[in-house]
Parts: sequence; C-alpha cells; structure tokens
Amino acid sequence: MKINLTITGCMGRMGQQLIKSSNKNKIFKIVSLTENFKINRKINNILPEFNNVSSFKKTNIIIDFTVPKCTLEVLKIASKLKKRVVIGTTGFTKNQENLIKKYSKKIPILKAGNMSLGINLLMYLTEITSKSLGNNFLSKVFEVHHKHKKDHPSGTALMLGKGIAIGKNKDLNRLIGKKYLNKKSFPYGKKINFNSMRKGKVVGEHEVKFSSGKEIITLNHEAFDRALYSEGALTAAKWLMRKKPGLYSMRDVLNFK
Repeated sequence: MKINLTITGCMGRMGQQLIKSSNKNKIFKIVSLTENFKINRKINNILPEFNNVSSFKKTNIIIDFTVPKCTLEVLKIASKLKKRVVIGTTGFTKNQENLIKKYSKKIPILKAGNMSLGINLLMYLTEITSKSLGNNFLSKVFEVHHKHKKDHPSGTALMLGKGIAIGKNKDLNRLIGKKYLNKKSFPYGKKINFNSMRKGKVVGEHEVKFSSGKEIITLNHEAFDRALYSEGALTAAKWLMRKKPGLYSMRDVLNFK
C-alpha cells in the first residue's frame, strides 16, 4: 500500500527537493501539491493548488516546509480532515507553538527544526555535554547557511541552544544571549551567543563550543546535500502513519532516550 502524500510550498527549495526524493521512494505517491500563488503549469504531472479542503482530501499525510503563517493554515484544514502533518518549518512564535500543540490533540503532528539524523544526534550529544560540563563552561553556537536563508539564527542553531539549556535544566528563552550576523569571530558570554553566516550555496554547518578558558570542546555537523533533509522528512512521515494524535519529534523517530 502506497502512502498518499501532499507537499505544500512545492516551488520552494525544500518543496522541490521533497518532490525529487518522493519520486525515488517506492512507498510514497504524491497526490497533490500546493503553493500560496497561482501556478498555471503542471509540476510532476500535478497542477498545484492553494491550501484547501479539496487539495488535502485524498492525501494520507502532508509534509510542510513553508512559513509559520502557512503552516498554521495547513494545520487548520488538516485537523478538520484528520490528516497527519510533518512540519519542517521554523521560526514560530510562542503563541504559534501553543497553537500547534492544540492541533496535535486532534491529529498526529511531527515537528522538527531539522530532519537530519546527524543533527538530531548532535542535539542529543549537546544535551549530554552541557549536563556533564556543568556551569564552569561557557557555550556558544555558530551556523552557516546559503545566502537566501532569511531567518537567523537558524531553527537548528536554536534547537542546539535548547540542547544546551536542557543540559543545564534551564529555559532557553532565559539563556539566549547576543545574535550576531556574519561576524568573523564572536565571544562567549554568560548567556549563549549565536553567530550566523549567510554565504554562497552552503547547505548547512552547525557548531557548538564549550569553553572553560583552559580547554574547548567542539561538536559540529556539516550537511552538503539537501536530500538528507527531504529523506529525513519521508522517514518521519512513514513513522507518523502508525501514531495516535500527539506532537512528536525526530527524537521519537530515532528513539533517542
């Protein structure tokens, strides 16, 4: 049995990548594509539609890498139709996060700031390192992405910041320090400082550093093929098909304790 799939934001970078990866994957069949502007030509032999009841009717699962406003629009329709949703969108406000939690009481939702196996392992290691090193070490997060990426720090950098916070048993919002953009170097602080570089076609580099002043521990991950995100999203979608309503993450898929 094939899993019927809808890809929202089909003209975006990740939308295009998801179409490619889905076509190579024997488990999925793309039944609809959506976009927030009118497209008069077929993509992948499907005419893209707007997000609405008819575009989601025949699907089993929706994969959404768009913008927060669009994601919430998708969830509203999906919860009415009882459709599962995988969310790769980042940059939600606290209120929007609460809305997603509310929808997850009705439908299974998997939300991840990053769908990569390696990044989710890095997050796990960041938590362990932060917990083990305690308060004698200061930490900072560095990330590099292609020049088209608008948000900074990236959702993944914030996710790693959250890993540091979890290790210290603290709330990330209270630990966020300065947010730098395109700095060659940046300092450690009492809080977690972030530095984002935007250049060229970089798919994604993330680095977490812990320093005591006498030694530095560095955890890092480099992505050089966008397919790892779309393949991760498809793995998540397949996994979510067997789940009850609730809010899940890649940690659940990968079974990290």
